[in-house]
Amino acid sequence: MKPVQKINSRFVPLPMENVDTDQIIPARFLKATSRDGFGKNLFRDWRYIQDDETKPKPDFILNQPQYGGDILVAGKNFGCGSSREHAAWAIVDYGFKAVVSSFFADIFKNNALNNGLLPVTVSENFLQTIFTLSNTSTLDIDIEQQTITISETQQRESFALNPYKKTCLLNGYDDIDFLLSRRVAIENFEKELA
Repeated sequence: MKPVQKINSRFVPLPMENVDTDQIIPARFLKATSRDGFGKNLFRDWRYIQDDETKPKPDFILNQPQYGGDILVAGKNFGCGSSREHAAWAIVDYGFKAVVSSFFADIFKNNALNNGLLPVTVSENFLQTIFTLSNTSTLDIDIEQQTITISETQQRESFALNPYKKTCLLNGYDDIDFLLSRRVAIENFEKELA
């Protein structure tokens, strides 16, 4: 994973509640074990007419060229449903670095963090304010300070982040990388026990 300290970007608004993992990445696309290639099927059933890649639905947000950025802003209860790590893979492979919502399903939240995708939980009022912004507005996410700021208005909220996962995001570590970063301390501890 790549280290991430700050994300400053436009965002894609998806003001839908209860978006489950099967809507994020339909089950029929879960045959691969590599993380690559899932982005093209992100929100597949919402993006295309009759599942035909040559027929994008023009009213779906990801098919509208005026929207873009590294941040997906979604309604409450994002990532609910079955435990499917592929949902985080699809969002990351599509190009998003963070998802903002007022509530995340716990399993999705953990899968996101394990795959370098930052889930930012904000208040419902702050979320609704973001949804009222124009398509040129940007958000600033500071992982070190654990804040999200609306660039235009400087409205800011803090968000919670597990200290271990924060360290992993800031350094680009997965769980194995984290252990390897502690190798000297582990070896010293072993020597003390010998």
